[in-house]
Amino acid sequence: MEKMSPWHERRRGSQVADREGQGDAASCWTDLVTGSAAVKFQTSRPSLSTRLSDSEDAAVSSKQPLTKRHRKLLLKSSFVSSSAPAGDEEQQLLQQKHKLARTQGSRRRLLSDVCAKYQPSVTEQLVSQRQVSRVYVEDRSRLLYCEVPKAGCSNWKRVLMVLGGSAISTRDIPHDAAHYANHLRRLESYDRAGITERLRSYTKVLFVREPFERLVSAFRDKFESPNSYYHPVFGRPIISRYRANATHTALRTGAGVTFREFVQYLLDVHRPVGMDIHWEPVSQLCNPCLLRYNFIGKFERLEEEANFLLQSIGAPRNLTFPDFKDRNPLAERTSSSITQKYFAQLNSTERQKAYDFYYMDYLMFNYPKPFKDLH
Repeated sequence: MEKMSPWHERRRGSQVADREGQGDAASCWTDLVTGSAAVKFQTSRPSLSTRLSDSEDAAVSSKQPLTKRHRKLLLKSSFVSSSAPAGDEEQQLLQQKHKLARTQGSRRRLLSDVCAKYQPSVTEQLVSQRQVSRVYVEDRSRLLYCEVPKAGCSNWKRVLMVLGGSAISTRDIPHDAAHYANHLRRLESYDRAGITERLRSYTKVLFVREPFERLVSAFRDKFESPNSYYHPVFGRPIISRYRANATHTALRTGAGVTFREFVQYLLDVHRPVGMDIHWEPVSQLCNPCLLRYNFIGKFERLEEEANFLLQSIGAPRNLTFPDFKDRNPLAERTSSSITQKYFAQLNSTERQKAYDFYYMDYLMFNYPKPFKDLH
């Protein structure tokens, strides 16, 4: 069958969207780690599916109680069934974990369907070092994490540092240390055999975020706050190309890029400066059709889903996903309402082109259209 362009298959493409939370409850624990093919682990270390079963038992065992923080994070979720007996906290936690596992199965099936439709020839045998350049390795926990900037990656690096033994607590790791002194290895640094074996046997993790919200978050972080790299490297060429009658100061410093100028740069096929990981589509940054992630988390439920994963891989019970924001801490977190305000600065054609740019991310990860006039 002739391969069809995603831009001409909108209506048909939406038909492969699986609703999150659906699936067979009896197989949800296996689904969490198998993806589209079975993943084998060394016999000396329990597989993730086995550890999930163990953690399920732990939830109802008084010998291995959950920490107060784990209870709080899991119980506050809207996933917890309202049909559970009042006061039966452990039963609620068990139901919660089943539903989270089914959600993972649904997300993987959706991704598999989209990949089969639009990238049917992609296989793991073709993986190159460049295609795993954003994937970090934690050998102790047999974890591979693809870094998606503006989707919790700073705190994920802190967690990986603690799991690997280079830090005791996530609270002790400053922002710059998490990014520039983390002592974490990337998958590309291993030889071919090392890459292949880790892709085969480790738990592959990806956390994503609503694409427009991630884009606005990146713009606010890099262009609305002082930045000695992004202002001169990106700001100056953007202002030079897209601003008429730019002042000498703006051309010299690169400060003051507007959101509309930023989007013009993003959509320009002849950009005056290249792409950057902070706004590169996840479908390109992390190659989900190639790597077939076992766990697909969402920034919108970051703490809840990250802690579910940490429990599942047998992380120390006192290690929970951090919730602090140490970069521009006084700035309000980018939300859907803030995102709407920024995109209101664009006309309908520009919004449509931006949606087209991130279309595969919207499709792969089941995010709804952010504006009604998009098609």
